[in-house]
Amino acid sequence: MRNLLHSAGALVSDLASTLLFLVVLLVTGNLILAVVLGMALGLLQIAVQVARRKPIDSMQWLSLFLIVGSGTATLLTTDARFVMLKPSIIYVIVGVVMLRPGWMNRYLPPIAVETVPDLAFIFGYVWAGLMFLSAALNIALALSLDPATWAIAKSIWAIGSKVVLFLIQFAVMKGIGVRRVRARMTRAASAPT
Repeated sequence: MRNLLHSAGALVSDLASTLLFLVVLLVTGNLILAVVLGMALGLLQIAVQVARRKPIDSMQWLSLFLIVGSGTATLLTTDARFVMLKPSIIYVIVGVVMLRPGWMNRYLPPIAVETVPDLAFIFGYVWAGLMFLSAALNIALALSLDPATWAIAKSIWAIGSKVVLFLIQFAVMKGIGVRRVRARMTRAASAPT
């Protein structure tokens, strides 16, 4: 359970600005407020990391760049279609970054990195595929729905798809990791001394 919470915490931290943006937009309907608060949270998260002298992963820098860049563009245009299509650009960029082997290790406990590195590699590509699928789906939704309906559908898909994939990945990696550790222990116990 501790490993699940560790991984979930890192994922929620990376998604916090986006989640805040969506919640504020849905609750208030105020695009400017949602953008400003999302940007502020993204900047605050990096500032806390810097103040604590903790290393900042490339995915965290990418997240900050996307939040500040897309937020600034949104504030300058205030065009709902731009805001609605913007996540597709973000999904594609994140998907491309997720094609880098090993990006997922930041989210995994050390035992998983040690016992199932091959699965982390495979799931890294699965996550990239989810990002590309999400980009295509967002374009279809943005071009066919009004902003309020889009925000609801986007929120459900963005959160739901990631939670489902996260839980599948956790269950698969945990199950296979436990079997591998047990097999290793059995081999060590039966090896001649």
